[in-house]
Amino acid sequence: MPSSVDFSGRPFHFIGIGGIGMSALAYILAKRNLPIYGSDLQTTHITRRLQALGVHIFWSQEASNFEAFPTQIDSNSTPKNLNLGQTNGSKPAVEVSSEAVGANGVGMPSSMPLPQVVCSTAIHPENPEYKAAQTLGCPIFHRSDILAALIGEYQSIAVAGTHGKTTTSSLIAYMMLEAGLDPTILVGGEVNAWEGNARVGQSPYLVAEADESDGSLVKFAPAIGIITNIELDHPDHYQTLDQVISTFETFTEHCQTLIGCIDCATVRERIQPQISYSLDPNSGADYTVDAVEYGSEGSLALVWERGQLLGQLHVKLLGQHNLQNALAAVAVGRLVGLEFSAIAIAISTFEGAKRRFEHRGSSNDILFIDDYAHHPSEIRATLGAARLRKGSGPSTNIPVQRVVAIFQPHRYSRTQTFLSEFSQCFAEADLVVLTDIYSAGEANTGQINGQQLADSIGTYHPQVYYRQSLESVKTLLSEILAPGDLALFLGAGNLNKIIPEVIAFYQNHPLPQIEQQPQSARSMGSISS
Repeated sequence: MPSSVDFSGRPFHFIGIGGIGMSALAYILAKRNLPIYGSDLQTTHITRRLQALGVHIFWSQEASNFEAFPTQIDSNSTPKNLNLGQTNGSKPAVEVSSEAVGANGVGMPSSMPLPQVVCSTAIHPENPEYKAAQTLGCPIFHRSDILAALIGEYQSIAVAGTHGKTTTSSLIAYMMLEAGLDPTILVGGEVNAWEGNARVGQSPYLVAEADESDGSLVKFAPAIGIITNIELDHPDHYQTLDQVISTFETFTEHCQTLIGCIDCATVRERIQPQISYSLDPNSGADYTVDAVEYGSEGSLALVWERGQLLGQLHVKLLGQHNLQNALAAVAVGRLVGLEFSAIAIAISTFEGAKRRFEHRGSSNDILFIDDYAHHPSEIRATLGAARLRKGSGPSTNIPVQRVVAIFQPHRYSRTQTFLSEFSQCFAEADLVVLTDIYSAGEANTGQINGQQLADSIGTYHPQVYYRQSLESVKTLLSEILAPGDLALFLGAGNLNKIIPEVIAFYQNHPLPQIEQQPQSARSMGSISS
């Protein structure tokens, strides 16, 4: 692994450039006018955004992608042919083919060093493109190495934590943007205010989401670090909570100033942040609230700073957890010198990031909400927020009568590790629909499946339906939803791709009566499509 990232003009090649984290980095570097290339398996609005900046994208992950790069001479002056062994005398050359033309119509330069190759933990060591990069001697960096290098260039604010990272980092970035601080932004979700997951500002500030899932959190050394909470969430990487805590402790040591939520006992007892926030006015935290009102249109609270009243805060995002996230933003805003009035105005207009209780539409008085929640704690918090909508109809004239949770489990390891916790986290839903586990690249060990999870949830919940495939989930939803339902799609996989089709169905078909619903999966057993 090379020791440093070169931002001086050497090209970058991202394997899996369309990923939410990878694409944000590629966007920032492309906006710096660096030569950016990458590969992915399908076109999306994210990849199209990159192409509009002139990023060249290959639509497969093959060794032959490197044939587009001209010959490179290594440090020993030994010719390396990027045609992977095809030589033409002592001075091999590469022709620029039609595939080697960028989205802006400009061909690749006739002379270019080997690219710096960027990959994420999702890229398997046997990936042919990755193996080719190794064979050619390309500098290979993990995604986190690029982010760490960028964090080191700025007065950076890095948001870490098991839950709430995307919302908190997006909220902080939005607050700073609205207050005129013009930050550079890299977050793990898309925000309408900057039309994506990344933005280039002209100030010294950078706001970044800092991920702990693969241990790379230890690489980051921001001016300001935030820890929202700490739990075990990635049993594919960590075996114990203590291992997770160790990662956060190292991150803490690298932060110039650490802000933490002491409502989380682990943060309070093991991290002991320099600046703290809490929803408990008796916690002794630096930032607290009282006179809190949670409602269907958001939360209201009085905010206190070290015993002094700052004023009232309105948060549009629903639920207790989002008021915590807003307090983190208040703490950051005050630390960088913002008046509370500017902070409060910005927070009151923040609409949230996509896939974080995102309102996807309504049809026949059914609300459709998409949320990334995939851990039991996240599901519990999101369902608590959904319950605040009951008896009210902010998007329709029909009050919400039922919360229907549609959940796609994410990873076999997580589902098996937290089976007991998943079984009991759906209490706030009136009805639960389960589908099979989204593997996220994990091998199926045969020890856990969606039906087993549905049966386990069914021991605590009276109405649980299981359908093995997304197609059969779609069919079930076309039978059971009714006016006044809030259909809440939960999970970090691809469940949300069926939302437009379910909405379209209810736009074109009469609604069934609630009494015509099928029996629960517990009484029917496994039903596959």
